[in-house]
Amino acid sequence: MSAHNPGMDADTFEQFHEQLTRYVRERLIPAEEEVIADDAVPAQIIDEMREMGLFGISVPEEYGGAGLNVTQYARVVNTMSYVAPAYRSIFSINVGMFASALKNGATEAQRAEYYPKLVEGKIACFGLTEPGSGSDSAAMQTTATRDPDGNGWVLNGTKRYITNAPHADVALIMARTEKEALPKNAHVSAFLVPMDTPGISTGSPDKKMGQAGSHISDIMLDDVKVPGEALLGGETGKGFRFAMQSLDNGRISVGAAATGYARRALDSAIRYANERKAFGEPIARFQLIQAMLADSEIEIYAAEAMMADVTARADRGENILVKAAAFKVFASEMCGRVVDRVVQVYGGAGYLAEYDAERFFRDARIYRIYEGTTQILQLQIAKHMLREWEAANG
Repeated sequence: MSAHNPGMDADTFEQFHEQLTRYVRERLIPAEEEVIADDAVPAQIIDEMREMGLFGISVPEEYGGAGLNVTQYARVVNTMSYVAPAYRSIFSINVGMFASALKNGATEAQRAEYYPKLVEGKIACFGLTEPGSGSDSAAMQTTATRDPDGNGWVLNGTKRYITNAPHADVALIMARTEKEALPKNAHVSAFLVPMDTPGISTGSPDKKMGQAGSHISDIMLDDVKVPGEALLGGETGKGFRFAMQSLDNGRISVGAAATGYARRALDSAIRYANERKAFGEPIARFQLIQAMLADSEIEIYAAEAMMADVTARADRGENILVKAAAFKVFASEMCGRVVDRVVQVYGGAGYLAEYDAERFFRDARIYRIYEGTTQILQLQIAKHMLREWEAANG
């Protein structure tokens, strides 16, 4: 993260954010039923999102993007996540991990090539997880070997659970460039790979618990030849570091999304509690219902405060690895508790698919898993705490 990122002019951003909020409420919420029924975001809405510049919000202005700073970017993600998660999913890899990897690690030529593609709405995916490895890069099986016919590389392997893979235009693929595991994961490099490159195929989209309209699938790489310029940053051994740095951004995105979706679920519960009557009065007047509503409001506020803090720190150029992880863990776990209470407020209706509460419950579950599970992030946070203690007391 560069220090002191001013982002878009504050007044301009507030106007854009107001317009976006209106778009979410008036256009995206009414289209949710169609998204869920068809398991796809309508092409017309994707085009509208492109026209609004959503696919390039974090791309620097000199490359045609909106140049939002991290605080503004998180607010956009939070607002877009008030609706069905598929809407965020379609552009989130572009503006989160992919744009962040370009910023942190790409050559100038790579930025000049790929930033404008993100702005025009080409869809990106991020290929880290494999059938046998996720956070454990030492177990990564995908390989990149020197192409004997030139200066390029040949990629082989399989990536799993890759968001947007079925319709992505470009992928950032992590692959081993060394057989042996090296310190600081220097055996892993990153490659910018157009998805129409010969040898690349994707599996059929996986059937999921929730998040209808958001698609994940395997990516199979079978002797995929890429030029030398595809190596992110032009150097081997840096890929995993770039990936981890961009995951800070991805974790802020997931935290912001979980917080926005929790707010949607709570708003739904408040409306239902005022409409549903028992013993002759709205259930909203019952104190145990009120306790569930109040606990949810308290926790959402805490997550919103964490989001404001971690994004401000990122914009000041601070190292946010621990705080981004902490925000993601808290927000995703909080969202899980909120949607569970919302089902309870709905009572029997909360278990029926015709009411929103059941969908909120299913959709929210993934937030505690992707971009680092709660448990992996607990380990990461603790490792840094212990390392700092040792440095101070060693």
